[in-house]
Amino acid sequence: MANTSSEEKVAIIGAGAWGTTLAWMLGRQGQAVALWVRRPDLAEQIQRERKNHQYRPEVALPQSVTVTAVMSEAVDKAAIVIVAVPSHGFREVIRQASDYLEANTIVVSATKGLERGSGRRMSEILAKELSAVDSYATVALSGPNLSEEISKGMPAVTVSASENHQAAARIQALLGSPAFRVYRNYDIIGVELCGALKNIIAIGAGISDGLGYGDNAKAALITRGLTEMARLGVRLGAAPATFWGIAGGGDVMATCHSRLSRNWQVGWRLARGESLAEIQGSTRSVAEGIYTTIAAKQLSERAAVATPITGAVYKVLFEGTSPAEAVEELMSRPDKAEMEEWRR
Repeated sequence: MANTSSEEKVAIIGAGAWGTTLAWMLGRQGQAVALWVRRPDLAEQIQRERKNHQYRPEVALPQSVTVTAVMSEAVDKAAIVIVAVPSHGFREVIRQASDYLEANTIVVSATKGLERGSGRRMSEILAKELSAVDSYATVALSGPNLSEEISKGMPAVTVSASENHQAAARIQALLGSPAFRVYRNYDIIGVELCGALKNIIAIGAGISDGLGYGDNAKAALITRGLTEMARLGVRLGAAPATFWGIAGGGDVMATCHSRLSRNWQVGWRLARGESLAEIQGSTRSVAEGIYTTIAAKQLSERAAVATPITGAVYKVLFEGTSPAEAVEELMSRPDKAEMEEWRR
């Protein structure tokens, strides 16, 4: 499979912070990009001014990036389509795009979440909704990718994950640059679960920081959080090593330590006394971890896998448990061996 040339079209569905950053990254390399924006007025403004003032005002989109609110204009004849919309809107926009995609189109999910209600990963939605497209060529893009840092040219790495080695390599070649290194990974289940589940741990980290618990507490949360993620992921078909790699440990460290992380901010604000409704009403951005917590709790219950941190975050978000009470419950659980789960 040949690498994408600048003459071939790449479509990006979604003009939030990450979608806009991806369009900027590719456009500055001379790649022809069509950026789909849901709102016609916003699409017209970005096309005219070359800036997305709502989500990424610091970057100027190159002229090789065309902005449109018409789905057919964005994705028709695109060699690669990158979907960067919140998980709750993922299925809807894929249905809109499905009629215009070619059978050999590579579809990339840049969304880190699980579908509300079903708990499905984004690649599972793609396989269901894109019957005319080769689902074997589906790719997941995930890693420690805080878009504000990337848009400033700071070095970062990510993972291009697919069961199709050629598709993974093609996205690796497309997105790679001196400031953005892309690694291949063939465990798409694990990479997608890492991208979703780490947001729950980030909410917990924000709670820990908001309560002023210090580095010992956060280190404990991160390490036990990774164990919890891996335990559930392996039960769902993922490879254990994925959780200690870029999409797992790497992304957990970034989102648990950075104040740029929307999920960390949710936890911190909850610990400082704000309600979930107040937090959600104060921003346009979506913190995927809120609804991923619901999906992960349901998945863990169906799979009979213990996920105590997920359960604690769920209680804080949806059952009125105070952050301090949730921490006390976690610390008071029965004694156990650290590695007993892996010996069964």
